[in-house]
Order: sequence, then C-alpha cells, then structure tokens
Amino acid sequence: MTLGGSGGSGVVVPRNFRLLEELERGEKGIGDGTVSYGMDDGDDIYMRSWTGTIIGPHNTVHEGRIYQLKLFCDKDYPDKPPSVRFHSRINMTCVNPDSGVVDTKKFLVLGNWQRDYTMEYILTHLKKEMAASYNRKLVQPPEGTYF
Repeated sequence: MTLGGSGGSGVVVPRNFRLLEELERGEKGIGDGTVSYGMDDGDDIYMRSWTGTIIGPHNTVHEGRIYQLKLFCDKDYPDKPPSVRFHSRINMTCVNPDSGVVDTKKFLVLGNWQRDYTMEYILTHLKKEMAASYNRKLVQPPEGTYF
C-alpha cells in the first residue's frame, strides 16, 4: 500500500472490496434510518443488483411515503455510476415519468460522477432532491403504484 503525496492515498480499492464495504454499511443502517440499501441476491458474486429505499422527507408531498429503487452496478463501478431506476412511481424533475430511470443529465450526482461517491450518497441526494423547491409540491401518483 502506497500513500500519495498531499491529500490522499494512491491506492485504488478493487470493485468487490468497495462493494463489500458498501454492503456492510448498508446493513448497519444509515443516519436517521430514512435511507437504506442492500443486495437483491446474496448469491450474486459480482454484486451487481441492489435495492434502495427512501422514506420521503418531512414537509413535502413525499412525507411518509416509501420509495423503492433499483441500482445496478456494472463491472466498471465505481469508476462509472450505477444505473438507478425508481421501482415506486414518483413525479420528480430528474426521473423519467415513463420508466422511472433517474436522468444523469438532470441528477448531477450521476452526471458528474466521482469514484468516491457511493450508493448511500446517491440515495441521500435523491432524498434531498425530493425536498427541493421544484419537487417538494409536485402532484404524485397514487401510493403503492410501480413502474
């Protein structure tokens, strides 16, 4: 292990080690418990398919709603972002209204992806996006409907 000069390490953590770290963190619970994630299939040795959950933020039309998302970490993760798609129907400016796919051009966490971003980072920023002035009052589809 070699350390870089000022400000960081020169070590690149391999994909599977990184995903194991994320899995462990997701299983422990995050912050106030309104965001969580885990693997879809514990037998998937490539750790590709994940499910995320966001409980809608207070004082928004999303309050108390539980949103499920699918995250797919391809072989080039974390160098490239996972694909992210809402399974639960939601009306947000960065989400395709027909497919539930999070648009990388409208959700800059994905559009300006950096290797040190995580699935937790994506989910917490989507929750913040729900509370943004342009999303917090948008009319929502009926609860319990899916893409």
